Amino acid sequence: MKSIYLTGFMGAGKTTIGQSLAQRLDLPVYDTDSVIEQKMEIIIKDIFEQYGERHFRELETKTLQDIPVNNAIVTTGGGIVTSQSNIDWMKENGCMIFLHADPEVIWSRLESDITRPLVQQREKEEVLELFKSRLPLYRQAHLTVDTTGLTLEEATESVHKAIKIWNNSQH
Repeated sequence: MKSIYLTGFMGAGKTTIGQSLAQRLDLPVYDTDSVIEQKMEIIIKDIFEQYGERHFRELETKTLQDIPVNNAIVTTGGGIVTSQSNIDWMKENGCMIFLHADPEVIWSRLESDITRPLVQQREKEEVLELFKSRLPLYRQAHLTVDTTGLTLEEATESVHKAIKIWNNSQH
C-alpha cells in the first residue's frame, strides 16, 4: 500500500488521528515535525526562532522525501502545503488526505498552545486568515475528511473508509 499523507491546518487532528489510524492499520506513523526535531535535536519553535521559517520549510521538504513511500502513515505540519512541490510529492507517492475542521474549532484548540510559533505570534483573525489562505492548497488533496464535531474514533473510521475507497479506485 502507498503511504497515507495526512494534511490540514494546525489543530485539525493530524497527529492524533494519524496515530490512531496507524494503530488500526498496524502501520508505522511518521510525524514530519517529530522527525525534524529528532534529527535537529531542537524543537520546532526554536528552529523558527533561531533559523527562520524558510529554513524550517527546507527541512520539512527534505524530511518528507526521506520518509518511506509505502506502508506508512505520514502526519505533516500544517504549512507543508505552502510548497507546491510537497503537494506534488505527496500526491505522486501516496494518498494525500486533507483533514478539515471548522476554523472556530481549530482556534479553540490552538489559542492556548504555546508549542505553535505561528499561533503565538498572531491574533485570532490573523490565524483564521492564514487558514483561509491555505485552504486552496489543502484542497488539492486526493480526499477531504471533515473532522469537525467527530470523536477520535469517528474521525479515524472516516479516514479509514476514505482510504479504502481510494485504494479500490487505484486498481
